[in-house]
Amino acid sequence: MAGLTPTAVPGVRAGHWTHPAGTTGVTVLRFPGGAQAGVAVPGHAPGSRELVVLEPTHLAGRIHALCLAGGSAFGLSAADGVMAVLAEDGEGFDTGHGRVPIVPAAILFDLPSGPHRPAAAAGSAAARACSSVPLAQGRVGAGAGARVGKAHGNVAPGGIGCAGEHHGAWTIAAVAAVNAFGGIRGPDGAWVAGGPLAGGAGPDLQGDWRGHTTLVAVVTDAPLSRVQCTILARMATAGLARAIDPAFSPVDGDVVFAVSTGAGEGPDPLALSALGAAAARVVAAAVVAGVCADQGASA
Repeated sequence: MAGLTPTAVPGVRAGHWTHPAGTTGVTVLRFPGGAQAGVAVPGHAPGSRELVVLEPTHLAGRIHALCLAGGSAFGLSAADGVMAVLAEDGEGFDTGHGRVPIVPAAILFDLPSGPHRPAAAAGSAAARACSSVPLAQGRVGAGAGARVGKAHGNVAPGGIGCAGEHHGAWTIAAVAAVNAFGGIRGPDGAWVAGGPLAGGAGPDLQGDWRGHTTLVAVVTDAPLSRVQCTILARMATAGLARAIDPAFSPVDGDVVFAVSTGAGEGPDPLALSALGAAAARVVAAAVVAGVCADQGASA
């Protein structure tokens, strides 16, 4: 899985904007020509925009970018800047009176890291930074101000992590902005970051327990419908539960997107099940990478 980021998937470009203070940021994935997408929301305190366009019955049909941002609900305005750049580039849903880019967005709570909040200009910068080169990992983009481990009173840096694998003729990869209430466990179940303190000391939250969230985008060139993308997103949430302990807490707003850039005949249910299992694997690996990636990385 090492070395693969979402840009390894044909039809995906990605980039970051990171605040100069390193306290917040924006991560954007672009899909030139549009892509099918679905979503699962296992968290209980999400902040999001345009998720309804991912419902199978929605007229729009395809999305043109995803925007992941820090800044709590203020960060949703970053999607305005992403839309502006895509519109300049002629991308979007053809309304007959101009193109409207479809950009679902989700945010995480990084306000304890500093007072800065991404705005539209940050989204524009991240959209313009998108390319096909491997996506930078660590304390960058939407993960710049991320933290993990508050559940155990052992706060550690979070960040952006990526992982992927080749699955037959297809590629599947994930990017995770890891900002979890829980700590992070590795594939062997051992604590990697933010686990219980030595001696069994419990957390001393002192009222500062609010606001977390891990954001994930799974991308593949397997040809999937919106219904199949939704199934893939749901199956991918298993990766969060494997790597984050506790997962899906009342103070996490986890959102998992699944995007297909492929064309042609889609997989049958058994093949989709295998792809969903791969999605869970790469999500778990991306979460671990988010706390283990070079913390000096930059966009």
